[in-house]
Amino acid sequence: MDQKARKSIYFPNLNSIRFIAALLVVIHHIEQFKSVLHIYPNSMANPVINYFGPLGVRLFFVLSGFLITYLLFVEMEVSGTISIKKFYIRRALRIWPLYYLIVLLAFLVIPQFFPGLILPQPEAAHTHPVLWKVFSVSLFVFFLPNFALVFIGIVPFASHLWSIGTEEQFYFIWPVLMKFFKNKFALLLSVILCYLAASFTFSHFENSDINWLRILGRYWQAFPIDNMAIGGVFALIVYSSSDAFRRVKDFIFNRFVQVVTLVVLLACICTAVVLPVEVLNYEFYSILFGILIANLAANDKRILNLEYPVFNYLGKISYGLYMYHPVMIVVSINILQRFNVLNNYLLYPLATLSTILVAGLSYRFFEQQFIRKKKSYSTVISGDNSPNAE
Repeated sequence: MDQKARKSIYFPNLNSIRFIAALLVVIHHIEQFKSVLHIYPNSMANPVINYFGPLGVRLFFVLSGFLITYLLFVEMEVSGTISIKKFYIRRALRIWPLYYLIVLLAFLVIPQFFPGLILPQPEAAHTHPVLWKVFSVSLFVFFLPNFALVFIGIVPFASHLWSIGTEEQFYFIWPVLMKFFKNKFALLLSVILCYLAASFTFSHFENSDINWLRILGRYWQAFPIDNMAIGGVFALIVYSSSDAFRRVKDFIFNRFVQVVTLVVLLACICTAVVLPVEVLNYEFYSILFGILIANLAANDKRILNLEYPVFNYLGKISYGLYMYHPVMIVVSINILQRFNVLNNYLLYPLATLSTILVAGLSYRFFEQQFIRKKKSYSTVISGDNSPNAE
């Protein structure tokens, strides 16, 4: 592709947001694994800690929706169209190699060579081991780990991949919708409202005797595409030059609005606020995340700056942090138990630092080989391939 036809996009601060999101999930899972392994004390009864993981994942979703949608806007501007094929190739190069490596570790390597790390498994894994393995592996291979979470329950070292499956399903439909729907705001609003309408409907069938309705409702909870569409709305606000969106942008970029958003967000997280209408709960947080992301990415008068080299690096390897951390948490627990020194003062640093080490090595020697190939399929150079990313 002609270099002159390309455009480079780099948003400051967003790598740091990625790291914060990953860190929230790591903290949540350290306490969750302690609970699963009956290690006391653990903080899973603490609603704030219990909230960290879900909110960290939603922050990832809003950020993904913001970035992917914005980059598709720019691609349409630069080339006059959206290449769906190239979009799929770019996403595959970034997501698939590490995803399938974790699937391989979870289903073949750890059970075969490290049986001491095995976590409690669903009852079906013991009563129908062959059928369970074939069915569960098939779901993961075809990027349906959120289905796996609903149908077969927890899969040790792989269940956290449900969010990767959700993102891949979002990526599958999003460029198609963005290419063929002219009114982007109507599209984004329709996705959000349709998702919420279905969520309200399914919420009435949580205790239904109709099994397929309960299952569909649980899957729907593991497919929060509206969080990503909310990120897309903020991408449209930042990108659009129309008077209406410019006024909205001026409003959310106002210093007072930034302060209020940050204070409300931190207060709600630290007190584990849940809205009375629970179906709208994560949407409320997603809107606050969206305001924060838009300001950090595109407001020259932002009140917060997270563009520091350490955070920037940790954000670059955040995909690895997210993917490897369950294994490294359990490895760290096993090491500390062996020396009879298991406590939070040692577990948190060991689990976090070992995850950073493994993720850093993975990024340097494994993931980057595929990331570099994305350039050949990119009209818009962004992320790690952007000249401003270093």
